[in-house]
Amino acid sequence: MQTTITNSTAIPSKGALWTGRVIMGICILFLLFDAITKIFPAKYVIDASAKVGWGVNTLRPLGTVLLLSTILYGIPRTTLFGAILLTAYLGGATASNILAGYNFIFPIIFGILIWTGLGLTHRQHREIISSTFR
Repeated sequence: MQTTITNSTAIPSKGALWTGRVIMGICILFLLFDAITKIFPAKYVIDASAKVGWGVNTLRPLGTVLLLSTILYGIPRTTLFGAILLTAYLGGATASNILAGYNFIFPIIFGILIWTGLGLTHRQHREIISSTFR
């Protein structure tokens, strides 16, 4: 008689996997758009950034950091590292919005979505995330 031990976190369900992929895809598309508009800023981006306190000379470095972090998040082998970098980036965005008196919920929601997508699609990362909350 053989006993099989299964781990419910071993393989995500098809629904969870595709939900995570969609969430990650939406996050990646939005963040790529945001990075590109910072690297090649239009007038509305320059004006909006100035209201938050960022000068035009800071947009390209910010866009480059965001672009590289997003690319790392999109590559399966570097997803965890990319999520960590994006969390740091979004923390700065949250702080900037608070200091400027703007709505700061949006970067927090995106940070949650980044980790939700990661947890739904990557078993090993889900185990790391869930072990930190035990």
